[in-house]
Amino acid sequence: MAVYQIVKIGEDILREKAIEVKKITPNIIKLLDNMAETMYEAKGVGLAAPQVGVSKRVVVIDVGDGLLELINPMVIKKTGSEVDEEGCLSVPNKTGRVKRAAEVVLQAMDRNGEMKEYHADGFLARAMQHETDHLDGILFVDIADKIYNV
Repeated sequence: MAVYQIVKIGEDILREKAIEVKKITPNIIKLLDNMAETMYEAKGVGLAAPQVGVSKRVVVIDVGDGLLELINPMVIKKTGSEVDEEGCLSVPNKTGRVKRAAEVVLQAMDRNGEMKEYHADGFLARAMQHETDHLDGILFVDIADKIYNV
C-alpha cells in the first residue's frame, strides 16, 4: 500500500465533478486501500478520491466505528439540520461552522460491487455529506457561515 499526497485548496481537481466508477477493477481496490492508509496517516476521518488527485466517485470514512468504503455514494435522503465545526485535510489550518442535515440515508457500492444503504446521524452523517460534497467540487469553506484560522 502507499500513502498519497493530499491535494490542497487551489488545485483544479478539487473543484471538478468526479467521474462515476463504471466497473470495480483492481485499480479501484488499490485506490480504496491507499486512500484508507492515507487518511489514517493524516489523522483524518474521511477522504475523497479528488483529494488525492483522482477524479473518481470514491470515498473512505472512519469516524471511529470502522472503515467505510463508498463507491459512487449518493445521499438519497436528508432530515433535520445542525450546525457544527468542520475541518478538511485539503484546507489546512482552517475550520468552519457548517450547517448540514442531522440525519442522512446514503447508498453506495462496496468494494465487491454490492449496493449498500447506510442510515447515519451525528458525526457520521456530517462526514458522509462532507465527503460526497468533495465529489461535486464543493469544499466546506464554500458553505461555512464562519471560517476560523487554527
